[in-house]
Amino acid sequence: MDKAAIWAHIHAERAALAATLAELDAADWAHDSLCPGWTVHDVAAHVISNPQIGWGQMAGLTARNLGRGYNTMIFREVKRLGARETRESILGDFERYAASTRHVPTTTSVEPLIDALLHHQDIVRPLGRTRAMAPEAAAVAADRVRRLAPLMGTGRLVRSIRLVATDVDWSRGTGPEVRGPVQELLMLASGREPDRALVEGEGLAAVPTRG
Repeated sequence: MDKAAIWAHIHAERAALAATLAELDAADWAHDSLCPGWTVHDVAAHVISNPQIGWGQMAGLTARNLGRGYNTMIFREVKRLGARETRESILGDFERYAASTRHVPTTTSVEPLIDALLHHQDIVRPLGRTRAMAPEAAAVAADRVRRLAPLMGTGRLVRSIRLVATDVDWSRGTGPEVRGPVQELLMLASGREPDRALVEGEGLAAVPTRG
């Protein structure tokens, strides 16, 4: 998929997420997301911070987190951002940066796609809502997530199973298979709990059950 198509998917998913957020009440915004320790509010602030982080912001972020691991840094920065931003400022940022093609320095254009797709699920699933990913976009995100698996804590898992999509021509890895819609395979590869009703295969025995 070329960059123009990737950005089209990012912008579409951000717009859909903004629409979801606009429908939520205060209790929903304060609800726990699928990301441990992050509320819906925190996740929303994080997603739309991506196009706002340049080299200047990276310098401050690094200075605040010297000596801390990658995941600790992300958690601290998300909580810091969530405490600073309001519901109104977050929704305003979604409108302001709707068509932005900026992304965090040192990352690729696929990282904002991963953020938009996965974090939309992190918000809607605990609230009993659904959001279907575009399969072709989820496949691109899944390829990148497999490369980032060591950072996500799923390196050993993705090396030990074969992921086979049932809704798009996509399969990766070796070992016992896990078959299902590519969005559920993306959830799995990123360390999230897939919808067990939609996936099958002997490889599921290697997939830890998460709350």
